[in-house]
Amino acid sequence: MAVEVRIPAVFRKHVGGERAIESQGGTIKDVLDKMGAVYPQLREELFGDAGDLHRFVNVYLNDEDVRFLEGLDTKVDEGDVVSILPAVAGGTEARKV
Repeated sequence: MAVEVRIPAVFRKHVGGERAIESQGGTIKDVLDKMGAVYPQLREELFGDAGDLHRFVNVYLNDEDVRFLEGLDTKVDEGDVVSILPAVAGGTEARKV
């Protein structure tokens, strides 16, 4: 099944600058694996050596966090939208002047 995968700016360099790409699969894992086969550098950014998503990578299916669905085993349907979002962290504690 064809799904749209939205790529955040930080990962676009790995997919030729595209904002979104089409991928195929029956589950989130299938979709991401097929993308990773075409874009191996993106795969390295998304997955660790054990094949699990890096903890700083969040994946949404139609605006729902897949961690609260069935994770990578979440089923996708034709026309679904998968969004990859890196976690945002950092900053510094405010300094007293």
